[in-house]
Amino acid sequence: MTAPPAARYRLAAVPHDRVTIAGGFWGPRQEANRATTIPTIHRRLREAGHLDALRLAWRPGDPNPPHVFWESDLAKWIEAASYSLATAPDPALDATLDGVIDLLAGAQRPDGYLNAHFTVVEPEGRWTNLRDKHELYCAGHLIEAAVAHHAATGKGALLDIARRYADYIAQVFGPGPGQRRGYCGHQELELALVRLHGATGEDRYLRLARFFLDERGRQPHYFDLEARARGEDPRDFAHGTYEYNQSHRPVREQDTAVGHAVRLMYQLCAMADLAHETGDAALLAACERLYPSVVERRMYVTGGLGSSAHNEGFTADYDLPNETAYAETCAAIGLFLWQSRMLRFAGDGRYADVMERSLYNGILSGLALDGAHFSYKNPLAVPRDADKAGERYPTLRQPWFACACCPPNIARLLASLGGYAYGEGADTNDLYVHLYIQGSARLRAGDQTVTLRQETAYPWEGRVELTVEPERPATFALYLRIPGWCRGARLAVNGEERPLAVEHGYARVERAWAAGDRLTLDLPLPVERVRAHPAVAADRGRVALRRGPVVYCLEEADNPLPETAEAGGMRLDALALPRDAELTATFEPDLLDGVVTLAGQALRRDGGNGAPQAFKAVPFYAWGNRARGEMQVWLREAP
Repeated sequence: MTAPPAARYRLAAVPHDRVTIAGGFWGPRQEANRATTIPTIHRRLREAGHLDALRLAWRPGDPNPPHVFWESDLAKWIEAASYSLATAPDPALDATLDGVIDLLAGAQRPDGYLNAHFTVVEPEGRWTNLRDKHELYCAGHLIEAAVAHHAATGKGALLDIARRYADYIAQVFGPGPGQRRGYCGHQELELALVRLHGATGEDRYLRLARFFLDERGRQPHYFDLEARARGEDPRDFAHGTYEYNQSHRPVREQDTAVGHAVRLMYQLCAMADLAHETGDAALLAACERLYPSVVERRMYVTGGLGSSAHNEGFTADYDLPNETAYAETCAAIGLFLWQSRMLRFAGDGRYADVMERSLYNGILSGLALDGAHFSYKNPLAVPRDADKAGERYPTLRQPWFACACCPPNIARLLASLGGYAYGEGADTNDLYVHLYIQGSARLRAGDQTVTLRQETAYPWEGRVELTVEPERPATFALYLRIPGWCRGARLAVNGEERPLAVEHGYARVERAWAAGDRLTLDLPLPVERVRAHPAVAADRGRVALRRGPVVYCLEEADNPLPETAEAGGMRLDALALPRDAELTATFEPDLLDGVVTLAGQALRRDGGNGAPQAFKAVPFYAWGNRARGEMQVWLREAP
C-alpha cells in the first residue's frame, strides 16, 4: 500500500541501535536500566508466576491462577531486553530470552492461540469478552516484542510465534462470513500489527490493523452483542459508558480526550501509523483534532495524563486535581509515543516539546533512582499518609504491582530512548536533533553516513556542543530544536555566532559540512514560574517552578514544618511564594544522584503571621527517594 504525500511521515525514525547514549544525564540511567531494572523485572515476573504460567500446569483449585494480562507484562520485558541487547550485547541476557521464548513456544496452541489464562483457567471463555479481558491487547505486546527481538538478534523463533498468532487472529476476526467483527477493549494490537507489517512486508497485517480501527465504535455496538451472547445486560458495565475504552464513536469522528488515558494514547499511535501507511487523511485529521483536547486542556504540567482513578483517565476540560491525580506512568509513555509519531508527520517542535516534558517529568517519576522500585500513578501533591494500607496502586514507589504494566513499559522506553532523539528527512537529506542527549548517532544524509556527536550536561546546563562528521564533504540542512520554553537561544558554527533561522521550533543550519565542523547551541535556563489556565480550579492562586524541561516540587525532607503549622490537609501549604522572591539554582552532585535544586525565601503561614522561611525545591522526577513525607508541585503564591 502506497500512501499519498498528504498523509506520510515527513521524517524517518532513526533505529535506536544507530544511537549511542554515553555519560551525561541519560547514560547512567540507561546503564542502570540494563544492570538493574531489566534483571529486577525478570525476577519479579518469575516470582509472580508469569513464567510458570506458560507451562500450562495450573489446575482448578491451585493458587495463583494465570491472569488475563500476564503475557503483556512479559512481552514488554522481552521488548526492553531486546532493545538493550541491540546496543549492549549480553550473552547471559540473550540466553535468558531464548529460555522465555521456548516457554512461549510451548504454550502456543496448535491453531496459533497464545494466552495461558484462557488455555487453563477459562478455556471456554476464549474471545467471549473482548470488552473487559485482554486477549488482543496481550497479543499486541507479544507482536511488538517479537519485532524488537528479531531486529536485535536476527533470530526468528519469537517472530514466528507472533506471525502464527496474528494469522490465527486474522482468521477469527474480519468482515468475512463467520468471522467476528470485534475489537479489543484495550487498544494495542492495532499499532503492533502495523509494526509487524513493517517487519515482514505483509499487507494482510496492515489490513487487519485497519479492520480493528474501522470497527471501533460502529453500530450495532459489538460489546453490546457479546454481552448479550454471554447472557449479560450490556448496561451492566462497571465504567458505565463506552467512552471508557474510546468505542463510543468511530475513531475518525472522535474529537475529545475521554476515558482510559493509556488506551487512547495507544489508539492514537495506531491511527498515526496507519495514516502514514495507507494515506488515510481522516485518521491524521482526527489525531490533529485530539491534540488540543489532550495537551492544552487535559494534561498536567508534568506531562501526566489522567485526572481520575475511577477510569484511570480523563474527566473534563481543566479538571486537573493534584493530590488525587492519577497520571499513570504508562499514560505518559503513551503520550510520548504518540507525540513522536506526530512529530514525524510535521517536523514541528511543539510535539517534541511535549515528548520532552513527559520524559523528564511524568515518565521518569515512575522509576526510583535505585532502578528497582516503580510508581503506577504520579500525583502532583502527596500527603503524609499517601501509602495507606489497602490502596490498590499506592502513591509511593513499590517493588511490584499486581497489575504490573508500568515497570516493563518504562524499561522498554529507556532501552530504546536513542531512537527518539533524532530524525532523518524521508525524502530529503535533512537531519534533525529532537532531544539533547550526550552521545553519538549515525544518521543517513543521501548516500552517506553522517556521525553526529553531542556533548552536553543538559538538562542541568543549556550548552550543547555538536560535532558533525560526514564521510565526505556534503551540503545538507541540520535542524536543532529550540524548546518552546526557551528564549534567547544562541548558535555558533565553528566558533562564529550566526543568527537563528527558526522553522516550526527548529533552528535550520544549511551549509557545506566537513568532518570536524562544530555547532554550539546555548539554551538559557532561567528559573520560571508557571501558572495554570484560570479554569484549573485546583491551581488558582498557585505557581509551579520549572527550569528548562524539568518541573520542580517541594518535599518535606527539605522543608520541615512544625506540627502547629496551619496547613489544612497539606502542611506544605503553610508555605507561600512571594511573586518577587529571588530564586536561585544550584547543582548538588551528592543529592539524588546529582540534581539542580532551586532555593528561595517563602512566607510561612503560622498563627496568622507570614514568617520568612527558606525553602528548597527538587526535580519532580526525584521525589520520594528519601524519607517519607509530603510533596507538592503547585505552591501557594503570596500577593
